Order: sequence, then C-alpha cells, then structure tokens
Amino acid sequence: MIPYPFTYHRAGSLAEAAAMLARAPDAKLLAGGHTLIPAMKLRLANPSALIDISGLQELSFIRKDGSDISIGAATTHAEVANSDVIRAAIPALAHLAGEIGDPAVRHMGTIGGSVANNDPAADYPAGVLGLAATVKTNRRGVAADEFFTGMFSTALDEGEIVTEIVFPIAKRAGYAKFANPASRYAMVGVFVAEIEGGTRVAVTGAAPCVFRVPEMEAALARSFAPGAVASIAIAPDGMNSDIHGSAEYRAHLVTVMAKRAVAAALNLSH
Repeated sequence: MIPYPFTYHRAGSLAEAAAMLARAPDAKLLAGGHTLIPAMKLRLANPSALIDISGLQELSFIRKDGSDISIGAATTHAEVANSDVIRAAIPALAHLAGEIGDPAVRHMGTIGGSVANNDPAADYPAGVLGLAATVKTNRRGVAADEFFTGMFSTALDEGEIVTEIVFPIAKRAGYAKFANPASRYAMVGVFVAEIEGGTRVAVTGAAPCVFRVPEMEAALARSFAPGAVASIAIAPDGMNSDIHGSAEYRAHLVTVMAKRAVAAALNLSH
C-alpha cells in the first residue's frame, strides 16, 4: 500500500515545534508514535507533516517540586515506571506505567502522547484524573476534570502542545486493571487515590472516555477499604461493548477492579 505523502520535521525546541504547527495546522506531533503511526498505516490519519518532538530534552524530565511530581510530556512509560522519585512519592503511578503494553511500547511511548490522544482504553488518563493532576501546555494549565472531554477528545486547542503533567503526591493510591491479553490495553482500569482534596476514583477502558465514580468516592471517604465499594454496582448504560467484553461485563469489572485498586493502595501505603 502506497502511503499518503507527508513531510517530516525534527523540531529543535518546543518553540520551533509550535511555530511549525502554526504553519501547518493539519500536521501531527510525533513522540512515541504508537497511536499515530498505526493510524497512518491504516489510512485513518493523513497529516501533511509530522513534527518530531521525541528528542526534546526540555520535555523529558521527572522532578519533585514540593508536594508535586512533574513529568515532562516526552518522558517514556519505562522512565516513569523505573523512576526512583515516582516510586517513592506515588508508587501507584509507577505501577500503572509498568503495566502499559510490553517493553518495546514502554520504551518508546510517552506520557504526553498518551494523555493528548485520550484513547478510551489507555492507562494514563485514569492516573491523571484519579490524582487530580494538571496538564500543562505551551499556553496554560488544564485541570484533569476539564481536560478529558470524550473519545479521543481533550480540551486542547488547535496548535496547543502538552509540555508536562503535574501530579499531587497522594496520601495513598492504587491502580488495578483487567488487561486485554493481546494488546495489554485496559478493558477496565481503576485508579483510586486519597489526595488533599479528597478521595477520587477514576475508570478507564469501560466507557468512551475516562470518568469518575462519585458513589465510590463517597464510600471510600467514609471507609478506605475494599469492602466499602464491594456492593456498589455500576450501570452498564453507555459502557463500551465489543468482541472483548459486553457493557454488562465491563460494568461488573469496574467494581472488581476498584476493590483491587483499594487493596493495592493500602498495601503500597505501608
């Protein structure tokens, strides 16, 4: 199959990448490329240009800033999973990153690409929403509750580039997912966290977009234990349904994975 023609640019800086994007609005940013390249091969995406930002050191970092952990957008999943800083501060986030795909995916895929793409079955959206992170761009900061807007849809404006994600350090947090055995994508993944602003439960894989479960959050605020969510049933309305699992099956898995995520959080906090 002959690919669509496109031009390739390797940006030397974030400012240069933004300028290139402004000149070619239909261009796409290339970091890990684990979603974009397959989409192009299947002719589901036809950008006029690719702007490679994978080598920008200004977008690749992990640092502790007081009570926050900041991760640059070009930081790979493997770097997050293996970071001593993250393992010490938010071990659940390191665990989440280590559960993504396989080693090849983890060493190429980036946190910024995953968050900006907002795949319904991606892991990071659950961590970002569950920890009430802030997604920073070259223009502004966007709270997690406002960032994810729908299937493959976010609050990013045209030409806006994710630069880093800032995660509050949680009192305790845990992540559990039921993975598709072939792709390792989350059929259902649940991230639970106790942060300064309260208890949060974020679910990925089950629906077209990552979402929170207020009833579980309220129950865990009263008693942070697996049994607190065990009797909370999730309605299957609006859940994903495909050859891998029905809407009813995914709804059931939300409760199962929530219990496991709480158990993981309790284990990691000791």
